[in-house]
Amino acid sequence: MKETLNRLINHDILTKEDAKQILVNIAKGEYNVSQIAAFLTVYMMRSITIEELEGFRDALLELCLAVDLSAFNPIDLCGTGGDGKDTFNISTLASFVTAGAGVYVTKHGNYGVSSTCGSSNVMEFLGIKFSNKADFLEKSIEVAGICVLHAPLFHPAMKNVAPIRKELGVKTFFNMLGPMVNPAFPKNQIVGVFNLELARMYGYLYQNTDKNFTVLHALDGYDEISLTGDTKTISNTSEGILKPEDFGVTAIRQNEILGGKNIETSAQIFLDVLQGKGTNAQNHVVCANAGVAIATVKKVSPQVGFEMAMESLQSGKGLKALKKLQELSRN
Repeated sequence: MKETLNRLINHDILTKEDAKQILVNIAKGEYNVSQIAAFLTVYMMRSITIEELEGFRDALLELCLAVDLSAFNPIDLCGTGGDGKDTFNISTLASFVTAGAGVYVTKHGNYGVSSTCGSSNVMEFLGIKFSNKADFLEKSIEVAGICVLHAPLFHPAMKNVAPIRKELGVKTFFNMLGPMVNPAFPKNQIVGVFNLELARMYGYLYQNTDKNFTVLHALDGYDEISLTGDTKTISNTSEGILKPEDFGVTAIRQNEILGGKNIETSAQIFLDVLQGKGTNAQNHVVCANAGVAIATVKKVSPQVGFEMAMESLQSGKGLKALKKLQELSRN
């Protein structure tokens, strides 16, 4: 690691193979805490290259505990986080609304590192059981239309990094990797990223896979469709800009989509939205993201996807998906 750190400090870049090997070595516990922290810090101070990102991704996918849910042709809705916006749990809520609309979801998530409350924090608070057992996950997706894949259970390679990330408390390149390493290897994916450079990288890396994908970056900095302005989209067929009007709604203000101050208030916002007590702004932003997920799988327009998402939310189908998952978790 000493040699690698010296190379990186001298502004050298790693080959894909070197990047992959370093992550494998981290997983094996070959480096100490200070070395790993220094390694993470380098990438907070300079951009990561496509080859480095690809190498890190390949290592985590090779080392993960894979689960085969391909029979359901699921989608994952996952943001990188790290946008510093502290919104409520939009992509997790959108996942339940998407499931309610009849599109299967394998939701990959983790505890919050750079935000108050990550996807897994809310799921755990609401009584969702975390498991890497294939039969439980199959039953979940079959009955509820969605299963939750809590990242630490599928990525043993991360156990040496997780406490360091938590102590650092800022975004690292692992934020960039999160959406790329879903252990169910879903063929459909919505990825929200925190800057345009990363959106381009994701677009490039995903073009070389068999994924059906849409990469999203709100031009005012959100790692998801925020409806506070326009959103850049990159898919396997096109690039474009999505405006609030494309969903048939008007733009909203940033303070209308802020998250809770702690896990309890975040979970309350989550329940309020699914129970039909959300504000128009909250409902619209959730359904815009769910709508693009539905559109990605069903090959319909974002507006048609948005309408299907609103129907799922307003009819209580999204809430029903949550209740079924809670019930399975208790049994």
